[in-house]
Amino acid sequence: MPFNVEAIRADFPILQTKMAGKQLVYLDSAATSQKPKVVIEAIRDYYVRYNANIHRGIYELSEKATEAYIQSKEKAARLINADGIENIVYTRNATESLNLVALTYAAQNVRKGDHILITEMEHHSNIVPWQLLANRNNATLDYIKVDVKTGMLDRNSLSECMEKGPVIVSITQASNVLGTINDVKVIAKDAHSHGAAVIVDGAQSIPHMKVDVKDIDCDFLAFSAHKMFGPTGLGVMYAKSDMLDKMEPLFGGGDMIMTVTLKSHTWNGLPWKFEAGTSNIEGGIAFGAAIDYLNGLGLAAIDRHEKSLTEYALKRLGEIEGVSTFGPDLKYVDKRVGLVAFSVGGVHAHDIAQVFNDNGIAIRAGHHCAMPLVREVLKRDSLARMSFYAYNTKEEIDKAVDAIEKVKKVFKVC
Repeated sequence: MPFNVEAIRADFPILQTKMAGKQLVYLDSAATSQKPKVVIEAIRDYYVRYNANIHRGIYELSEKATEAYIQSKEKAARLINADGIENIVYTRNATESLNLVALTYAAQNVRKGDHILITEMEHHSNIVPWQLLANRNNATLDYIKVDVKTGMLDRNSLSECMEKGPVIVSITQASNVLGTINDVKVIAKDAHSHGAAVIVDGAQSIPHMKVDVKDIDCDFLAFSAHKMFGPTGLGVMYAKSDMLDKMEPLFGGGDMIMTVTLKSHTWNGLPWKFEAGTSNIEGGIAFGAAIDYLNGLGLAAIDRHEKSLTEYALKRLGEIEGVSTFGPDLKYVDKRVGLVAFSVGGVHAHDIAQVFNDNGIAIRAGHHCAMPLVREVLKRDSLARMSFYAYNTKEEIDKAVDAIEKVKKVFKVC
């Protein structure tokens, strides 16, 4: 069936609003996606009809809330082809998920002199936790280099880093700046052959493409609900069961224990061992609604639509003198998710974003929480970025192109 963007747009109330007096053009879904009515209603429905704490109450409201919360975990497990809810730990966001891995499994297994391997294109969330761990445990943090010309990982650098025998390999599946899709399946196989545990940052991939954790064979996977039609404040840490069994929980308290005495305690079963205290119940329930909506559209259809938008954007921006884009070029659109980072002459990205705002267009500007990539690798102070999702159109890209022409005129860029 054709991908009916207009019908999809009708599901998102915010897209009917205005910004700076203009019809809103939202091109910042890589930062956070907008929410369909079914997700908004799921939150309202929970608070209006069955607000209660989960697991604890032997009464109807609590049982209904518990069932809806567990169902959302079942949906999340099916989405990534995990074995079951025992592999799905809810956190606050992908950042917390990555930190949780670093502070538990990695902290227990990284020794003095060990190597931790990440890439130059990582988000700060997949850099800072490993810097902290390397400092604490006297380990070495290595970076796979990015080939600036192609926007992809340098294969020679990848091979050289693997030969050092890392114990941890943590890598983004899709860059939030370059849009590059990394072949994490091949990297995971190589890493496992060297005895490393593999962590995948799926924040920019899970919302846009089918991801199968069994096919990838990653040990851990992190992603966030808010980038895939869901609410803020809820993330996922997927982990293989044998990994979770070995890990000590980071937080102690209610619901993560089976028994407590004055002298000892025993852990609850998986995944509850890692979820101390009252959960983000409404977030989990709304996330279930978001997964249903995502599946209703179809990840394959979303992927095709976004690649079409990305190709169109790269072509349009490539026609404008003074504009540079970053990441794989038009020949490799199939290796990109739906975003395009760009610069306009010597104009600061914040100035670009302000002109866009004045024309009702929301884009991201700055270092995109990937400062090492933007400043040390790409040698740019800042970049502007437009990112796409199921509700975006080519007409909105045309409006963005018109805004770039206004930027050039205002700042006298040839």
